[in-house]
Amino acid sequence: MSQTIIVDPVTRIEGHAKVLLDLDDGGKVKSAGLVVNELRGFERILVGMQAATMPAVTARICGVCPSAHAIAAAKAIDAATHAEVPVAGHLLRELLYMGHVIHSHAVHLFALAGPDLLFGVDSDPAKRNIVGIVEAHPVIAKKALRLRSLGQKINETLGGRGVHPVTVVAGGLSFVPTPERMASVTEMATEALALVQELAPPIIQALLALLEKSPQLAGIKQETAYLGTVRNGKLNLYDGTLRLVGADGKILKEFAAAAYAEHLVEHTYDWSYMKPVFAKVDGKEVVYRVGPLARVNLADGMETPLADAALTAFRAQWGRVVHVTALQEHARLIELLYACEKAVLLAKDPAARGNTLAPVTFTAGRGVAHVEAPRGTLLHDYQVDAAGVVRSANLIVATQHNYAAINRSLTQSAEALGVKGPADGNLLNGLEYTIRTYDPCLSCATHAVGRMPMQVSVRKDGVVLYDVRRDS
Repeated sequence: MSQTIIVDPVTRIEGHAKVLLDLDDGGKVKSAGLVVNELRGFERILVGMQAATMPAVTARICGVCPSAHAIAAAKAIDAATHAEVPVAGHLLRELLYMGHVIHSHAVHLFALAGPDLLFGVDSDPAKRNIVGIVEAHPVIAKKALRLRSLGQKINETLGGRGVHPVTVVAGGLSFVPTPERMASVTEMATEALALVQELAPPIIQALLALLEKSPQLAGIKQETAYLGTVRNGKLNLYDGTLRLVGADGKILKEFAAAAYAEHLVEHTYDWSYMKPVFAKVDGKEVVYRVGPLARVNLADGMETPLADAALTAFRAQWGRVVHVTALQEHARLIELLYACEKAVLLAKDPAARGNTLAPVTFTAGRGVAHVEAPRGTLLHDYQVDAAGVVRSANLIVATQHNYAAINRSLTQSAEALGVKGPADGNLLNGLEYTIRTYDPCLSCATHAVGRMPMQVSVRKDGVVLYDVRRDS
């Protein structure tokens, strides 16, 4: 008879969710689904608000990626009002954003995924956390925490606040940084670049060791399409055109953010508050992925030399297009290196000095814009009236783009690990690890709060046969 296994909640991710595993009569996995049980409804909350407040308001969607929402919203209102943002305004927004990416990628690699990499997926959960890293790997922990702090400090220096920046506005940036402030940012970016070069080798070594110890993780892969942003063919996280490539790396299409509705389609599930998104290709709906692995797969190269060399080495080891889900961590390291390099270049750029803000005049219209959030492509779409009031809003976040692929990866993970019964901690660990490689942000994706034990319920015909619980 069929059974359903529930993993609730999933830990060390942003937000709260559970996993459903549906088994057939033979006990084999039929399908898996990440069930997001939070409803936040920001798309409805924004209707009736002043469009000028969108950068500040949408930053509150999430404390993990506030700068991504603030900048995407500001760019969308720029588009709606036809504001001509000064060059310095764009460059300083991008510099602020590099600080955010440094912070976010460092947190993921060393606090969220780091325990899995450094201790192993099957290690004791009581030790497999950031405290365990501090105790067992104090040098790595100290450098990683410093790197995270530097990224957040860059974000704060230019954004006014480390979380929920206040200087990102429609028309540009609301202040002109002093030479002293820019010198401080340059110094911080330079230190961050040195730190990531020191931290990358042990993390790559740990990832390789994990794949060798747990070869089933290397088998969790999908030959999907990939979506991300390029400028002149090279990866850019702040602006550019959206590029969709097939599983073979060949370009399927490139389009501006404003045309996303022509190329992407959202759906709903009756068992989750998160909406999956599919790409339209030759009359069919295609599963695709976004995020670090997608971006390094689709880009012709990186904009900075050290990151470009790291990408070349990655491709030499793993191939031109990489589908192994666990290797998103390696791709994230390449992007972390890129963000540090780009921050140094932007901080030293003379064009980043000068006027940062253009006047904004509201007329009725629509504004669509995007950024590459740390987790993947983030789209903001607003319809604004002549009074500057938002009349409709649509947000598509990275985890929505990845949703169908996450469910496929969970199915593969469960198939590889097997379902062995009520004491199957290995299954719990493997499923959680698979989800974490996508670095999902569920508060963003669901448009309240839960407890954090780990629980699995095995059911047959709707009746719970047994529970497996982990409170630590």
